[in-house]
Amino acid sequence: MSRFDKLEEMINMAKVNEFLGKTEKDEKKKKICLILGIVGAVVAVAGIAYAIYRYLTPDCLEDFEDDFEDDFDDDFFDDEDEEAKEAKESKKEEKEEAEKAEESEDAAVEKIVKEVIEEEFENDEKKEEEKE
Repeated sequence: MSRFDKLEEMINMAKVNEFLGKTEKDEKKKKICLILGIVGAVVAVAGIAYAIYRYLTPDCLEDFEDDFEDDFDDDFFDDEDEEAKEAKESKKEEKEEAEKAEESEDAAVEKIVKEVIEEEFENDEKKEEEKE
């Protein structure tokens, strides 16, 4: 064998090693992709299963919360209703008192007007009597 043949043989062996090295890297990439694909598929199936579970199971806690909120709201609004009633009653009382005060003022004004008119009428009668 000549040197040239040996050189050619070495070059071929280098190419074969290079090719084998690439195939090993490709196999590692394939394994990693395969593992990630399997993990992704498992996660997708688990997500779908959870979504179906949430969709199909009734939400009992929601009913419980609604009952609790209703009780709380009733108590809260009962207090407001009582306060509102008391406020309305006090407003009515104030309004009645104001009306009574206005009526008494009106009556006093009418009384004063009547007295003034009577005095004027009496003064007019006296003046007529004096003229005669």
